[in-house]
Amino acid sequence: MNDDALTTTFAALADPTRRAILARLAEGEATVNELAAPFAISLPAVSRHLKVLESAGLITRGRDAQWRPCRLEPAALKGLDDWLERYRRFWTGGFDKMQAYLEDLKRKENRK
Repeated sequence: MNDDALTTTFAALADPTRRAILARLAEGEATVNELAAPFAISLPAVSRHLKVLESAGLITRGRDAQWRPCRLEPAALKGLDDWLERYRRFWTGGFDKMQAYLEDLKRKENRK
């Protein structure tokens, strides 16, 4: 994932409403009205959120007669996950070292 795409993805994910929309779409496709239902915002505001998500490649909007169902695009999240992987390894390694240290302290305490 290039830096520009990563910046766009993070910007899209920075908003809690957009993250909630993505969480809903993880359950399956939905219309704008279905996505708007849990929010106390206008349909045009939801449409603007969808446009940001679509521009970031996180969702697509299809066409089925008069319906425009929205779908999550997992490939865009895969790119983000790949980028995060190097940091995940850092944190996992740090937690493993901390766990070993705590176990060592516990063994020493039990010997006393």
